[in-house]
Amino acid sequence: MTNFSQLYNTHIDQLFAFGSRFTSDREMLKDCIHDVFVKLYTRQEKLGPINNVGSYLFISLRNRILDEFRRNSKITDDEVNDSNMHAIAEYEEYNQERKEHQQELTNNVEKFFEKLSPRQRQIINLYYIEQRKYDDICQIMGINYQSVRNLMHRSICRLREYAGQMMQSA
Repeated sequence: MTNFSQLYNTHIDQLFAFGSRFTSDREMLKDCIHDVFVKLYTRQEKLGPINNVGSYLFISLRNRILDEFRRNSKITDDEVNDSNMHAIAEYEEYNQERKEHQQELTNNVEKFFEKLSPRQRQIINLYYIEQRKYDDICQIMGINYQSVRNLMHRSICRLREYAGQMMQSA
């Protein structure tokens, strides 16, 4: 259940933004999003493994909204298909912009990471990438608990300093 609520929290804002491109009816959109998550939760055993959950959610939401349009109005299938193609093109553009922005952020983080000392890089890697606990980091790095906390604090402060410098120069 925790993973499901985490999945919901991770994707809800993006789904709402995506669905807003199809309709301005916020309540219908919220209902459609909730329907998608209810379906996912209640039918997770029947669905089998989903390789890309994000894509599954976006496609399911789009289909759910289109079903709602069909049910509530007399839109022809040609009109729905035209709307569908337009929305898909907009989503692909949005997704490409998001990927470019994410790549830019990744590049900046890598630049900041390179400016850290080897020990600072190691502790950041152990804690955030490998998701090790401080006790494990103590053993791996051969330093005491307080030293690990101090090094982590200095490393984060240094990253913030670099990020602040970048924001000021931009």
